[in-house]
Amino acid sequence: MTTENLEFNADELEAPQWLNATYLETILSTYENAPELKVTDLKISPASAQGDHYASVMFRTKVEYNSRNGASTKSLIVKTMPEQEGHKKEMMSETYFFKTEIGMYCQALPEFERILKQAGDDTHLCVPCIYHSLEPRQVIIFEDLVPQGYTVIRDRPLGEEELCRAFSKLAKWHAVSMKLLDEKPDFLKEFKYGVGEMANLMSDPFISTAMPPFIEMLERWPELRKYKPYFENIKDTYLDTVKSILQEYRQDPQADGYYVLCHGDFHLRNMMFRNNPETGDSEDVMLVDFQLSNTCPIAVDLIYSIHMLMEPEQRWNHGEKLINYYFSVLVDTLKKVGYKGAMPTQEKLWQQIYRLKYYDLFLMFTFLPLIWGIKTKSFTMNDLLQDGATRQKTYHQNVYIKDVKILLPKYEQLGYFKDL
Repeated sequence: MTTENLEFNADELEAPQWLNATYLETILSTYENAPELKVTDLKISPASAQGDHYASVMFRTKVEYNSRNGASTKSLIVKTMPEQEGHKKEMMSETYFFKTEIGMYCQALPEFERILKQAGDDTHLCVPCIYHSLEPRQVIIFEDLVPQGYTVIRDRPLGEEELCRAFSKLAKWHAVSMKLLDEKPDFLKEFKYGVGEMANLMSDPFISTAMPPFIEMLERWPELRKYKPYFENIKDTYLDTVKSILQEYRQDPQADGYYVLCHGDFHLRNMMFRNNPETGDSEDVMLVDFQLSNTCPIAVDLIYSIHMLMEPEQRWNHGEKLINYYFSVLVDTLKKVGYKGAMPTQEKLWQQIYRLKYYDLFLMFTFLPLIWGIKTKSFTMNDLLQDGATRQKTYHQNVYIKDVKILLPKYEQLGYFKDL
């Protein structure tokens, strides 16, 4: 691997010493129940592009080996915690990321698939987990989706068919989790560590200092100045409100709330699509990266998707249509799997989305400018998260300002600012 390749994260350019042929030989021997298995060749490369993720380090390993079944080749993804000293390691220390993701791969998602299959739906929600550990180091190894025809889409917006596939899979996931929370809530009780529980992340400057440059940007544009007092009114309290939203199911569940096991990070780089190579038609999507999956209001994933998955034109013109499509799949799946609780309604779903307006606004002035910086390739993820001066520049990107000039009047029309 070349250390000069700027397409990849710096800490994924060189594999750690422990990730070697002997290590993978032991793992594959156990997984395939083949003690005689011998690795004959190993190639390691970065598994993701710069900007795809930040909370872990990922490698793609192509392993050639011999066993009683003859010569074989397997492509695996090895996911581990940052080992290099610095901001990433500090921010991700004392988190439950790997414990959560192991539980998703080995407990929650296989059970979701079983329930769906029992209802006549063969939807796959994850790839098989080959190996996992928390000691002596946190590691997850799973099958590589690339040889199966899946890819991360980075160079274009999603088409409507691809968006529908993503929302359909999320809806099925949510529906089964809603059934389990109604019938066997203890089954999902360990999934309680979302962003709200990450003290290091919530206090990180990229979140805790996001409001001042946003307010400064509002002041610079005459048509946006009228919104400045609203944000000044909440600048000292919004973080606590956002935390309470994210922790609502655990701290203050509402009797009429819709709660599900949320993905927690439902954006474009956390899904891989398989399209027909000849026609280009969408065939499947596989969600990945379950480190932030936790039980919370159903609207958390949906609001996040509006900012982090949809392109501006999609959320301005088709956002409501896509969410309503998601809802139709949700209800259909709830019926198929025999959900016994009160069936959600579309009207109430939108009421719950509006109720979480603080989270909506929070994403607009915290995550959205950073996402635009990555989309336009104007900044690197490391600089965005580690350098305050770089982050301030993101608030003055023309694409971001254009976005805000449409979003704020829409929020005003919806009544978001009435009691701010």
